[in-house]
Amino acid sequence: MKSPRRTRFSQGLYSMAIILGFWYILHVAVGSAAIPSPHETLVHFVQALPGKLSIHLLYSLGRVLTAMVVSVVAGSALGIWIGSSQKADRLITPIVYMLYPIPKIAFLPILMIILGLGEEPKVLLIVLIIVFQFTMAARDGIQEIPKELVFSVASLGVGKWDRMIHLIIPAILPKIITTVRISMGAAISVLFFAENFATTYGIGYYIMNQWAMVNYKEMFSGILALSLAGYLLYQLIDGLDRKVCAWVHVGKGSKSKLD
Repeated sequence: MKSPRRTRFSQGLYSMAIILGFWYILHVAVGSAAIPSPHETLVHFVQALPGKLSIHLLYSLGRVLTAMVVSVVAGSALGIWIGSSQKADRLITPIVYMLYPIPKIAFLPILMIILGLGEEPKVLLIVLIIVFQFTMAARDGIQEIPKELVFSVASLGVGKWDRMIHLIIPAILPKIITTVRISMGAAISVLFFAENFATTYGIGYYIMNQWAMVNYKEMFSGILALSLAGYLLYQLIDGLDRKVCAWVHVGKGSKSKLD
């Protein structure tokens, strides 16, 4: 029986082979320099990564991870408060429902006017877009805790801090990590947009700048770097999930799906 780590590695290779196969078919079908061959792009990627490409990628990863940490902490804290207090739920939830659907990506010019042209407006834009997802995840996680369990903990005289550590946080952790998975793609997409304004470092800027200069191999190298970074981030999230939510995965090693 294969180990989980070997299985994940095999799945990664299989997925990469499928993507490269479609890429090669597209390269042959288009027959244009606008779609360079996978081989040429991979060679250029290996050559460019130790240089300027890695610098652009690190800037982008720093922005995404900073925004994600801020969103998880702030959104979860607000969600715990809403989920634990009926009064707060009645007062705050309607406000969240009104603010969440607003296309906040249009706020980037305003944020740049207020905060300047540095890192803050880009990070804050991502936070504004994904923070409410964590608020709702934490609130729903608390409200889904069985009442019997809440009454049992209360009857034991457990304090608020111990209740938070041993009941509330374990209850919302799986939802929070699932929300991290969902939000990561949105965060990277928003960052790609934000990095095309008033910046000289970032993978979004790198890709669009190479496109404007008709350097298609460099452009696809940037896309490849972004794809691999996203893959590694999702693998990191999966590892964190298995580590901090081990009780959720108990028994999942056996085959349970219907064939």
